[in-house]
Amino acid sequence: MPASEGANYAPAAMPKPVVEPGEFVFAAMHLDHGHIGGMTQGLLGAGGTLKWVYDPQPERLKTFTEQFPQVKVASSEQEILDDPEVKLVAAAAVPVDRAPLGIRVMEAGKDYFTDKTPLISLEQLADARAAVERTGQKYAVYYSERIHVEAAVLATQLIQQGAIGKVLHVTGMGPHRMGDPSTRPDWFFERARYGGILTDIGSHNFEQMLTFTGSDDADVLSSSIGNFGNPEHPELDDFGDAHIALSSGATGFVRVDWFTPKGLRTWGDGRTFVAGTEGYLELRKYLDVTTENGPNQVILVDGKGEHRLEANGNVGYPFFGELILDVLNRTENAMTQAHAFKAVELALTAQKQARELTGR
Repeated sequence: MPASEGANYAPAAMPKPVVEPGEFVFAAMHLDHGHIGGMTQGLLGAGGTLKWVYDPQPERLKTFTEQFPQVKVASSEQEILDDPEVKLVAAAAVPVDRAPLGIRVMEAGKDYFTDKTPLISLEQLADARAAVERTGQKYAVYYSERIHVEAAVLATQLIQQGAIGKVLHVTGMGPHRMGDPSTRPDWFFERARYGGILTDIGSHNFEQMLTFTGSDDADVLSSSIGNFGNPEHPELDDFGDAHIALSSGATGFVRVDWFTPKGLRTWGDGRTFVAGTEGYLELRKYLDVTTENGPNQVILVDGKGEHRLEANGNVGYPFFGELILDVLNRTENAMTQAHAFKAVELALTAQKQARELTGR
């Protein structure tokens, strides 16, 4: 493929720390999902100061403190909530516990930054929205597939620059590898605790569809879920898909599953395709099985030609600096609250409709 005409598609400047050491103090707690490491590293890279960590399991604390040796171990969740220096709490709790935790954090006068899925039911969503309104605090979400993947950051920039014209359709594929089921925690297989595959993994994709199309709303046209390869875990959805119509006039399709083959050299060959009126692009997020070009590739085809754009080390992750400034200035530049909640609302609606269709 011909090299990109770099001058035409120069990425935005790499993000830098937005605060001085000690100016933005945050804490981490409830380390049930490994995403907490990326969430923490993103905030540190933007200049944040990690003060506390809390988790009831010593082995998880050990892993976290080895990765972030500057942190102090809190004796309880409450010790963190009572610390007036802490402005934001980052957490990756069991999905069913994320909304109650976030409400406790916000009622303590702190902003909350949770792993996706941020909650697992429409009832929890209503409670979280009410708590945001009541407290005036933020309920921010780590939709990492867009905000912490450089290919997705670059694609967002290109789309907003008009590189492919008006977006008509977004296709997102999120295959995952389960690995040895015995290494997974119990909650991974319990519907009432993880929420379902479209709620969990799919929330990433719905957020990307809203962002790439510039939409603030959407309708779920169809959705389905199933358990095709894991009969010993009947409450697990190992496959899901959904088709949506977005308020911009575009449409979107998502497919997520737990069937990444053992032979693939990474946990999932996540791909996103965005079609526009003047071109299209593809995000190769984690690898390119056809070449040795590595991850974070954006393949763009437009009226000028074919372009392979390297995102690695060229774009960075501006979301984290924007989030810190939003917390300090009480603004919404990183991701609006309405947007964060709308993405999970779509995921929950698709999951609910699929359950009704399949009887699962």
